[in-house]
Amino acid sequence: MRTFIVFLTLLAACQFALAADYGREKRWADEILPAILDGDTVWLDQANGHKFLGLYLGSAQARGAVILVHGMGVHPDWGINGVMRARLAEQGYATFSIQMPVQAANAKPGDYVKTFPEGNERIAKAAAWLQGKGHARIAIVSHSLGGRMTRAYFLAQKTSPVQAWAALSMGFDDFKGITVPVLDLYAERDHEPVLKMLPAHEKTLKHPASVQRMVAGTSHFYEDKEAEAVKLVREWLDKAL
Repeated sequence: MRTFIVFLTLLAACQFALAADYGREKRWADEILPAILDGDTVWLDQANGHKFLGLYLGSAQARGAVILVHGMGVHPDWGINGVMRARLAEQGYATFSIQMPVQAANAKPGDYVKTFPEGNERIAKAAAWLQGKGHARIAIVSHSLGGRMTRAYFLAQKTSPVQAWAALSMGFDDFKGITVPVLDLYAERDHEPVLKMLPAHEKTLKHPASVQRMVAGTSHFYEDKEAEAVKLVREWLDKAL
């Protein structure tokens, strides 16, 4: 019986270890870090000893700090995430874009659910790091699957230093149980799972400062409309923080 229990414990540990692809994270870091011109490279330690990447970009007399949580299978400077990282810093917010857990390139969105506990830890570590830098007002800006990871983080925490959340193009989940103000932002031609969830999103936005907004003339990745998305997020953060 004891041998069987040990086997189950080892099996569970192995399954958790395989939830995130650390090799792919390293390949992303090796690829992007030589091209990063703005901001500081930060490595944060997880409880299991793994170090994950963060890109910190300070802002003089910052109004607050923003943790950027990217979507499925990418890196902290990718696409709309990289645009937000740079432009919000230009407009008065320190930004900390962190590497979230990734899986193999052929993984599906549902496969990522097993990485949510590790995602929770990374967001919590990032928030604590920002507090250590003296930031008292902290928000999250997430994109796509990063929104589901952020939602899991909020629901897992009894208390959190994060005071606001801008969720860009989150599909599959609603905002039930979320107590901080939320900006529910989506694209006019967004992915179907995002558009299908809009009524449920609106119904579950309970904080009086929560709003739902659309960026017209673009799709899930906000191509050619990044400036509009940044403007909406920044204006909302100015009110919410």
